[in-house]
Amino acid sequence: MVDGLVISQYDSNTRNVVPRQPWMEEHLDQEYWESETGLARTAEGALKADVWILKERSNQTEGVHVLQRRYGCEWDDESDVTSGYEEYGYDGEDFFSLNLNRMRWVAAKPLAALTRDKWNPYESILNGRNQYFTQDCRDWLKKYVQYGNITLGRKAPEVSLIQKKSSYTVVCHATGFYPDTVKITWKRDGEEMQEDVDVGETLPNGDGTFQKRANLTVSPEERKRSQYTCEVTHMSGEPTLVTLTEEEGNTPVGIITGCVIGALAIIGVVIVVVMMKKT
Repeated sequence: MVDGLVISQYDSNTRNVVPRQPWMEEHLDQEYWESETGLARTAEGALKADVWILKERSNQTEGVHVLQRRYGCEWDDESDVTSGYEEYGYDGEDFFSLNLNRMRWVAAKPLAALTRDKWNPYESILNGRNQYFTQDCRDWLKKYVQYGNITLGRKAPEVSLIQKKSSYTVVCHATGFYPDTVKITWKRDGEEMQEDVDVGETLPNGDGTFQKRANLTVSPEERKRSQYTCEVTHMSGEPTLVTLTEEEGNTPVGIITGCVIGALAIIGVVIVVVMMKKT
């Protein structure tokens, strides 16, 4: 995944890594897909073997058990800061992780202590992880963003106000923005509001962009006494300000100011499959 967008996929039914975005298929040759498939099959086998090892260690003879591995890197094109992470979970709980600052494996559960003690002495493995997270992963991330620059470029949010029927709630709705980091703030006479405001989660649209909303509960009388403004801040440009006004029939109208569309951003998260050392 890059910035929440699935770019390729592997599962145990097809046993092949396949592109999920047309620009991935366009820019990467057959050798790339064969290499990724080989790594994914190796990782699949290692994870299956690790599940059996963990079941034996914990005396689990029945039931369904899940071992999850999550890893990737982040790169900020403005600060040029690179960071990475690798985490394991077992049966839905934190189990094992890599501390990149100390370059040591850390056990979150007593069951993981044996694996931690076996893995930490292998300096070559740790150095390889450091190389991957600080350089290789970052370099691939740059390539993926370059390949998908039309899809992955910064997109400014479209902001509108929506009156909920039979209520005092006004919705400030921002949609069509990318990347997904956005802040929506309701202000009364220029002061940020904490009460009477409900900010929702950031949700994906079907086209790779995102949407978010913030609900304001305010009576018609309060609207007349004060000025209410919704401010949407996104890295695509200057904040977008929407001021709540009233037309005939008490229909909310937004006066939009300060919206500037920005340029392409190369910032994101990429998760790719690599070989894993067995527990």
